[in-house]
Amino acid sequence: MNINKKIIPVLLGADLNCYSVARAFHEAFGVTSHAFGRYELGPTKYSKIVKFNSMEKADDPTVLLPVLEAFAKKHEAALLILIGCTDAYADLIIENKEFLSRYYFCSCPRAELAKTLISKEAFYEMCISHGMDFPKTVIVKDSSEINKLSALPFSYPVIVKPSSSIRYWQNPFDGMKKVYKAETPEQATEIANTIFSSGYDDSLIIQDFIPGDDSRMYVLTAYCDQSAKVKMMCLGHVLLEEHTPKGIGNHVAILTEYHDALLQTVRTFLESVGYTGFANFDIKFDTRDGKFKIFEINLRQGRSNYYVTHSGANIAKLLVSDAMDELDEEALIIREPSFWHTVPKKIIYSYIKDEETLKSVKTLVKKGNTASSFFYKYDLRMNPLRFAYVMIHNQRYFKKYKLYP
Repeated sequence: MNINKKIIPVLLGADLNCYSVARAFHEAFGVTSHAFGRYELGPTKYSKIVKFNSMEKADDPTVLLPVLEAFAKKHEAALLILIGCTDAYADLIIENKEFLSRYYFCSCPRAELAKTLISKEAFYEMCISHGMDFPKTVIVKDSSEINKLSALPFSYPVIVKPSSSIRYWQNPFDGMKKVYKAETPEQATEIANTIFSSGYDDSLIIQDFIPGDDSRMYVLTAYCDQSAKVKMMCLGHVLLEEHTPKGIGNHVAILTEYHDALLQTVRTFLESVGYTGFANFDIKFDTRDGKFKIFEINLRQGRSNYYVTHSGANIAKLLVSDAMDELDEEALIIREPSFWHTVPKKIIYSYIKDEETLKSVKTLVKKGNTASSFFYKYDLRMNPLRFAYVMIHNQRYFKKYKLYP
């Protein structure tokens, strides 16, 4: 790769997603990332590879866009790459891509397509037309349709979740969760009433609960270049997730796997709709019919994106190569196993029930083919505050899994 410009990653956010992207850039190019957000979070605090800029109303485009423009003009000789690390920031970039692209390389889907994909209701319609499996679903458009919950075409328990994650998190309330499991129609009704009364004004998704624990979950990350051609795919078998109310569903242990039929189906879908940028799919394997069921698509790299970089597909290299029009003709498809985690291995081992999977993970650990996002030697060396944060953060997981097993 012939780079004659200084590379400056500009990240919107401050969480594990943000830090993992910054680490990918530092590993690949030795550069420090500049991050913007409302407030600094632990994952990016005391870091030598992230320079965080705190600003009020960072998620307001009338506030953020002038700041990004001024930053770009100050560094106009550099290759500036802008990346959203939450749904809201990714959406902000998508909605303002025309303006931001004057200064930054913004790899994201076009706004019209994004509006369709970001709605789970609309996304499932696209799944039907493209032959992608998803759980049996009923849509509750507003509070007047809550009566649907007493006469579903599938049995309880069910999953209840918002169609629009962005609108949902804009209306906080006590007891808020990313996803809800309702054992009875009464529970589902109570959940739906609580969400709608908070001010949330989009649909609710009611889905058949696919049996099985975290180990039935999968995550698929793909990258499509600016010509809407898939250039990278990496499938991860989720071994464990977080179970705190607001963190439920966050992956904390992933073993990369290869399932050709699933990858080819998703690849065909992405290229046929003209997708560009990172796409991240949440999937669960249904043992009842032997099918992978897609829950949703995230229009960005996932929170656990370092599992992709560790597997051999450094996401920073993909972005820079695409910006310079130097991506390989052939797509990079990850086929070999690797292990990523962000909680202590002792916790993960205690939750893996399948002996063969546990053996595979321990073998990878023994071979050194394992990584944890925060345990980056460069950032921990001669950096006692960062080291202390990482150690304390790691130990807190023992308490979390005791409270929320």
